[in-house]
Amino acid sequence: MSFNLQPVLENEFCILYPLEEKDFDVLYQAASDPKIWEQHPNKDRWKKEVFEKFFEGAVKSKGAFKIVDKETGDVIGSTRFYDPDPEDESIFIGYTFYAVSHWGNGFNPAVKRTMLEYLFQHVSKVKFHIGSLNLRSQIAISRLGAEKIGEEEVAYFGEAPKMNFIYQIEKVNWENKM
Repeated sequence: MSFNLQPVLENEFCILYPLEEKDFDVLYQAASDPKIWEQHPNKDRWKKEVFEKFFEGAVKSKGAFKIVDKETGDVIGSTRFYDPDPEDESIFIGYTFYAVSHWGNGFNPAVKRTMLEYLFQHVSKVKFHIGSLNLRSQIAISRLGAEKIGEEEVAYFGEAPKMNFIYQIEKVNWENKM
């Protein structure tokens, strides 16, 4: 299972570019609204010193993206691929957030569909860690056909472990849904 974890991906709304160290300021601008993190396990990630750790982990992951709105050219969020498992033929999508201005207008499902279509060329399962109290994300991922398959504590880079639900979409189910 060898494939590029940071390709440039594009859909009708936005382009996902590999995240680079030079992207800190524009990504922090998108992430600095406390409302983004209200339901997230790490509620203080809007603070610059906390976001710096998140950003460091994102760059070191070598699977993170900045999400750019095609219409405006603005950086509006981030997401990443992580924890590929060749034996299970799976990988995770997560660490996703969007500027509040881009909530509820089709960006998230379009980004997830684009990522899933790319990944299902290489794996048979895609998984998601979703904070146990993050109802907004649980609903959004369920709408894409993901099913809850477990719970586990996740140790975020430089942060204390938090309880997460594990959701999964299998390639065969995705192809049948499309």
